[in-house]
Amino acid sequence: MDNDDFRRGKPTNHKVFGEAIAILSGDALLTEAFIMFLNSDRFDYKPLCKALIILASAAGAKGMVGGQAEDILSEGQPPEPQKVHFIHTYKTGALISASVRIAPVLYGASQEIIDALTIYGDKIGLAYQIIDDILNVTGDETLLGKKTGTDAERNKMTYPALYGLERSKAAAVELIDEAKTALSPLGDRGNYLIELADYLSSRTS
Repeated sequence: MDNDDFRRGKPTNHKVFGEAIAILSGDALLTEAFIMFLNSDRFDYKPLCKALIILASAAGAKGMVGGQAEDILSEGQPPEPQKVHFIHTYKTGALISASVRIAPVLYGASQEIIDALTIYGDKIGLAYQIIDDILNVTGDETLLGKKTGTDAERNKMTYPALYGLERSKAAAVELIDEAKTALSPLGDRGNYLIELADYLSSRTS
């Protein structure tokens, strides 16, 4: 949908196989996620259904699809804080947050742990997209594996377009700090997620 020629240093699906096959590939992969869930015999029915609701919500009109639609419809419009936040929260952030929330639901974690990981996932998801915006301005195309400067070329609603680079960087750092703080109920069990947050803050690709 961004019509980029490359992702991770390789030609994008629609450039190699055409738009129709690219769309069908996305449909197939999304469906495959639910097949994998439902074929699992490791979890009880109730937590599995709860996890599927989280995944479906994050992928659908109130998640990734809704955020991506708003991103497309907003191209060329002056950036607005509410729209930028909506796009970033749902286009990318929703699925990242869901990936963190699903595991504790499946394994029957306490509500305190689920709440802590939900906050972590929401903060990390938004921070990831803000950093992605920043890298589109400042990143090295060789490291990123895709062209930079495309957001500005398409007049996309991004954090740097709205707030500038420095405020965007500060917002990402603040979100990552808040995400790490939210993990306190996990104790040492949250160390890996803290390392993940630290990696995110320093990523260049």
